[in-house]
Amino acid sequence: MSNAGFDPRHYVASLPQRPGVYRMYGGTEELLYVGKAASLKDRVGSYFHNSRQAPKVEALVKQITHIEVTVTGSEAEALLLEFNLIKEHRPRFNIILRDDKSFPYIQLVTHEFPRLAFYRGPRDPKRRYFGPFPGAYAVRETLQQLQKLFRLRNCRDIFFANRTRPCLQHQIGRCSAPCVGLIDAAHYAKDVESAVMVLEGRNRDANAALEQRMTEAAERLEFEQAAALRDQLLNLKAIQATQVVTSDNLRDVDAIALIGEPGDFAVSVMLVRGGRILGTTSYFPRATLGTPEEALASFLMQYYAREQPPHEVFVNLELADAGALQEALAARANGTTLRLARASRGITLRWVTLAQENAEQALRMRLARKQDIGDMLESLGKELSLPHLPERIECFDISHTAGEGTVASCVVYGVEGPLKKEYRRFNIEGVTPGDDYAALEQAVRRRFVRIKAQQSPVPDLLLIDGGNGQLQALLPVLDELGFTQLAVVAVSKGPDRRVGQEKLHRRDNPYPLLLAPDSPALRIIQRARDEAHRFAITGHRKRRAKRFNESVLESVPGLGPAKRRELLRQFGGLQGVMRAGTTDFEQVKGIGAGLARLIYDHLHPGA
Repeated sequence: MSNAGFDPRHYVASLPQRPGVYRMYGGTEELLYVGKAASLKDRVGSYFHNSRQAPKVEALVKQITHIEVTVTGSEAEALLLEFNLIKEHRPRFNIILRDDKSFPYIQLVTHEFPRLAFYRGPRDPKRRYFGPFPGAYAVRETLQQLQKLFRLRNCRDIFFANRTRPCLQHQIGRCSAPCVGLIDAAHYAKDVESAVMVLEGRNRDANAALEQRMTEAAERLEFEQAAALRDQLLNLKAIQATQVVTSDNLRDVDAIALIGEPGDFAVSVMLVRGGRILGTTSYFPRATLGTPEEALASFLMQYYAREQPPHEVFVNLELADAGALQEALAARANGTTLRLARASRGITLRWVTLAQENAEQALRMRLARKQDIGDMLESLGKELSLPHLPERIECFDISHTAGEGTVASCVVYGVEGPLKKEYRRFNIEGVTPGDDYAALEQAVRRRFVRIKAQQSPVPDLLLIDGGNGQLQALLPVLDELGFTQLAVVAVSKGPDRRVGQEKLHRRDNPYPLLLAPDSPALRIIQRARDEAHRFAITGHRKRRAKRFNESVLESVPGLGPAKRRELLRQFGGLQGVMRAGTTDFEQVKGIGAGLARLIYDHLHPGA
């Protein structure tokens, strides 16, 4: 089963019965796979002594040219070393958790009148966070509910400091307007305290606190305030009634379930905070071999490398190395007391069962989507007479306004759909305004120089949003860089510019190809073209907005780039700068009284 020159029998016989990590290498010293073992001799030997292996394991073993091992003092140390090696080298046959985006949180921003804000990123131990939440929508929905209930401000500090009258949020009943003194700090602090209780899952405490405040206001004969607190309490109870609360025990739990088989695993992570289910997030880790239990253990190590684990983690599979894994996770969580177990009964089993149902649903949807995309790619390959199934498509588009702020986009589609992490934008410089051919030529050249340097994979098909003119403009660039055999298609709209009438202009074929409006091949082309168009327009609008903000300030004498940037940062954009006065400008670093007056006069001529 193994390559010539490598004798697994003698090698395995030399291995110790000790825990450790093994690294399997192929030709050209490529690291194929990293694994951990309670016994290196038994685990490595299982790859060669078992005659009935899964096809993907056989494929791995046939490529092995040599194996290296590292003996560790315990299974927990082996787990940590395995994780670090996978993270550093990303071996082809290992499970890789591709989604690097962390869960969002709600942050309590410190201030005399604090605010709650959306937050994603590294957490400062000196600040207070609530969560994690399964997605941005859950955070924004929660913030919106808390605003309605407790009328906490959501504006940035610089905006807060420069208000002279209540804003629209106050007028629609979502802010108590502390910026203009319509509520004092003591009463505002009580609203913040109640909101924090809700975020911590202490619903009973929040209700009791509101009831007490309502009673005290009535005893002071402040009936309007008592009525407002009564309405606040009723609204809070109404929201609590609609939330999915599955336990009166205020526990913080992660319920994690993995299903599927090597190559098609799905993991669902259900977040339970304060006994309340916040939602689920699905992952599809790449793992071409190994058991589901091994895949789940590897997922847990990678997942909790970036997320703080709660005190309890329940899974749907029995992990042979659960003790070592629990020890390793606790060590990486700064010694946090942690329990990792398979759910067996009670409420934890219900949570894990729900997570497993979500994983099954996510996997069904993913497989259906892959099948749909696979059919479209297969049809596209046939229609364009490609030598094989196009597994990677790149599509370019150009966006500008009368030649100003030109941006080119490149979107990437694969067998699983759009690969958004591989999208790229190019700010086009040095071309005649409005010259789409030159802009496209520059973008394609910059992209394929990187591809030639092996910094990105070579696409099987290159799509261009445009006609034959765009196609002929970029072919010399591709030929110059050595991509003479690359399939290139320019997609132009039909005579009525209606969907379904697109013409496909191809290399070395003077006649455009017309596909049936219901063709699966045309559908994937339309998706890629529309996505490239959207991505280009978004980039152009951002560039144009940035240019507009800077251009207004560029004409102020004596105001250099550094001071312009500082002004925009301090006041949250051009609108904030326009609202500010000379005294506000003087507070900005590097701007004195004279320049502050000059800026104000320039922005407000005749004032």
